[in-house]
Amino acid sequence: MKKYILILAIAALALASCDKFLDKTPYDSIGTSSTLSENDAVSLVNAAYQPLQWPKLYNMRIWSTDVVAGESNVGAGGGTDGIETVQLANFTADPSNAAAKDVWRANPGILRANLALSILPETKMDNALRDRLIGECHFLRAHYYFIMVRFFGDIPLRTKPLFASDDLNIARTPKEQVYDTIIADTRDAIARLPYKKQYGNTDLGRACKEAAECQLAKVFLTLGTNYGEVVSLCEDIEAQGYDLSKMAYADNWYNPDTGKLNQNGPESLFEIQYTGDPAACTNWLSDNDNQSQWLNCFMAPRNSNMVGGGGYGWQHVTQEFVDAYEEGDLRKDYTIFYEGCPDFDGKEYDPEWSTTGYNVRKWCIPTSIADKVDNCPANTVVYRFADVLLMKAEALNELGRTEEARIPLNIVRARAGLKPVTTTDKAEMKKIIIHERRMELAFEGHRWFDMIRIDGGQYAVNFLHSIGKKNASIGRLLYPVPQVEIDANPLFTQNDAYK
Repeated sequence: MKKYILILAIAALALASCDKFLDKTPYDSIGTSSTLSENDAVSLVNAAYQPLQWPKLYNMRIWSTDVVAGESNVGAGGGTDGIETVQLANFTADPSNAAAKDVWRANPGILRANLALSILPETKMDNALRDRLIGECHFLRAHYYFIMVRFFGDIPLRTKPLFASDDLNIARTPKEQVYDTIIADTRDAIARLPYKKQYGNTDLGRACKEAAECQLAKVFLTLGTNYGEVVSLCEDIEAQGYDLSKMAYADNWYNPDTGKLNQNGPESLFEIQYTGDPAACTNWLSDNDNQSQWLNCFMAPRNSNMVGGGGYGWQHVTQEFVDAYEEGDLRKDYTIFYEGCPDFDGKEYDPEWSTTGYNVRKWCIPTSIADKVDNCPANTVVYRFADVLLMKAEALNELGRTEEARIPLNIVRARAGLKPVTTTDKAEMKKIIIHERRMELAFEGHRWFDMIRIDGGQYAVNFLHSIGKKNASIGRLLYPVPQVEIDANPLFTQNDAYK
């Protein structure tokens, strides 16, 4: 599975099918009153995946949260280039912020999942396939809502298809109710989805049971509840044969040791799929349907020519982050560029390429794989097994089972070449796990969401103040509701910190 279907004309009650999730015969147009074939039903669900690829989500706005979290600074081209991220990172953003508007408007995936869920139960098709497709839609709807509720708090909640005749103006739903829907959807997905190993090669990349279990565990940690169930969910994933000792850290991306770009690998639970096909769009910077992954070019050192497109140098890694590495941490050489680091594709890193002397290396791939900006085929990893182990460690520690928490934590540390943790103190263990999550999942879009959930967000405020971001406050851990949306909908209200 490497290509999501393109645009759904929901308001017109039609499905416009361009390219398929799989390489199958294309169909032209399907009215929603038609009897769908199995291929049509699959295409309908594929449409709900496609917005994950957009710059509004994983191709820019998710990874740029690492700048907001203080792990890096906006490099880019200077001037107003990336100003919306700079404002968020300085906690001076207002309701006109372009990044906040992008994330708010990245919800067509919800509408598409709702449409599919309204049609699939009545579609005549193989029962097992129908059940799986319904599970995929529940997973995806929960995933989109989980992103939005963490960014904005209360958000408009819709679980039915939206048609042209419907009232478009609804109020923001309390976040507690949104989380109830997320939990219910994810539980439904767990019940319906197959394990990853049960998919054939052509379907790898679809939501699997482990991805849904990982997501539900993450939801519970965000809410600070159900720690016992978090442990059970993580243990079920472990029981499927995942073994971190047999998984190379760099195999989650491009591994310079093997020269291979790894897609949907043995540690991966869920990835955003890209083909790298430049013919899939007319303008890679503006087309939501582009099939090029941006992280490669955007994170590589600016004008270094290390990657296709030369590199945009968006993330200048901070000295504070670099200093957080423990001596001997093997992940460092695969995660960041620094003076004297191993060469990349035969090219030596020059610290003058960055205002801090450091750049992100983790997502970079050589020009032999992608020689232009618009043809990068690398997937974006969302959920992987090391995250599961660290969530299990955190939940065990919260339950007071600190000695047990050391086991999954030390599995992650062992792969990184680090000594095992021996503490039995719960408070100290919590700090160690937070640190380990920061280093293991660096620049994968997790740090910001971890920061704002720990201790009700107070951890984030304390950390941000410690690195000089004095404007940070609990209220500004949420993004502003875009003013254009409030102007268009009299029922919308603004988050308190932005009034």
